[in-house]
Amino acid sequence: MSSSETPVHFTYSLAEGVARIALKRPERKNPLTFESYAELRDWFQKLRNNEEVNAVILLSNEGNFCSGGDVHEIIGPLTEMNTKRLLNFTRMTGDLVRAMLNCGTPIIAAVDGVCAGAGAILAMASDLRIATPDAKVAFLFNRVGLAGCDMGACAMLPRIIGQGRAAELLLLGRTMTAAEGESWGFFNRVVAKENLDREAAKLAAKLGEGPGFANMMTKTMLANEWSMSLEQAIESEAQAQAICMQTEDFKRAYLAFLQKERPAFQGE
Repeated sequence: MSSSETPVHFTYSLAEGVARIALKRPERKNPLTFESYAELRDWFQKLRNNEEVNAVILLSNEGNFCSGGDVHEIIGPLTEMNTKRLLNFTRMTGDLVRAMLNCGTPIIAAVDGVCAGAGAILAMASDLRIATPDAKVAFLFNRVGLAGCDMGACAMLPRIIGQGRAAELLLLGRTMTAAEGESWGFFNRVVAKENLDREAAKLAAKLGEGPGFANMMTKTMLANEWSMSLEQAIESEAQAQAICMQTEDFKRAYLAFLQKERPAFQGE
């Protein structure tokens, strides 16, 4: 999907380098379908080569973020599939998380209301998360007879909130309140409901003002270093930083320092 194509299953706008997307069907609390999973996956996969976008905001839509997989359009059909088709589906959902992690662009989840199942995964796979006091996050897979190990949750969630807290959410399927999410480190901040979109936009603008190439490298290394030893991570970061030191933004920062000015990064 190019930046000129209009998505079918989520809203999309682009202004001043910030892409704003939100799942559709607020009357159903914005559930995911087979088609919306695939469309989001394709969009994030192509984002890596899109130089127009400096930051992405995953928005809530009319008071809710995402209620997870649609019961009638996903859960029901899954009960009729054989193992091969089921594996194709679960791999496709995992590909969405991979695409978010590997897109090279910072993603902000702006969470209000229901954020459940695969919706909670979308928030988890984002780089920064802000919420309203009404946000309710639930990794409720075990409540529908499934394991909590869905779309990378058993790997990613403990790194965000700790092993014991992750185990509690994934084994019990209980709801994490906004206050818990903030104190546990899942949410970077909780803001008033009426300020959610504005605060997300301010954060995205701040990211857009930063060194785009270097931010891409930071996001990439945050994902890549999960599977590295400390020795491997130190060496990989040495190579990544040496590359960043060849950018024009690095030179701009130095010249701005000499002139006692704020650097105007251009992402190159």
